[in-house]
Amino acid sequence: MPDAADPAPMNAPSRRKFRREGEERRRQDLIDATLDSVAEHGLEGATLRTIALRAGVTAGLIRHYFPGKEDLLQEAYAALMGRMTEQAKAALVMENASPRQRLAAFVTANLNAPIIDQRVFSLWATFIGRAGADPTLARAHREGYLGFRNEVEAVVAEVLAAERRKPDANELRHHAIAINAIIDGLWIEGCLAGEMFSPGELAAIGIKAIEAELGLAPEKQFQEK
Repeated sequence: MPDAADPAPMNAPSRRKFRREGEERRRQDLIDATLDSVAEHGLEGATLRTIALRAGVTAGLIRHYFPGKEDLLQEAYAALMGRMTEQAKAALVMENASPRQRLAAFVTANLNAPIIDQRVFSLWATFIGRAGADPTLARAHREGYLGFRNEVEAVVAEVLAAERRKPDANELRHHAIAINAIIDGLWIEGCLAGEMFSPGELAAIGIKAIEAELGLAPEKQFQEK
């Protein structure tokens, strides 16, 4: 039985929690520094030294968290894709919204800032250009893609259930693949030439195309008499 005068057992959990939070915060800082370095110097120029300088740490400390540069790049790319998915998912938190309204909000979020952003696109293009020859980045891309597609499937399943349709897993998968392609294409257009489109134009096009993909009839518009 611990000595009653010894406060260690009581304090140990809070110290461990603090340590965990500090470790995770440092990892995130290093990931952010990596993304900044890649944006400025490219994948080759983003060395452990440049990343360490930007993060204000030593290269040796980076190796405490990541075995090597490739592991750090993989984590950074996964974080980039994960953040975009989380930003889109945040739009689904709507009170008293119908499934179709939630779908529209999800599409709109994907086709507006901060997801449509030239820096984000430049980082994505840099990583994806290397993924074909780098198994670690290819794995990060695959996981990020499937994670986003799973979110699309969940939203689509809600919409079709509200329409009293019962799609099987294969149909949901096909819809999610098509919808992901629609969003990706419009996202690239918005990132590369956003000034060519009026506010909300890409989102409106995306919603219309996705509703057509799902075979949804246009919603009735009610006007006050």
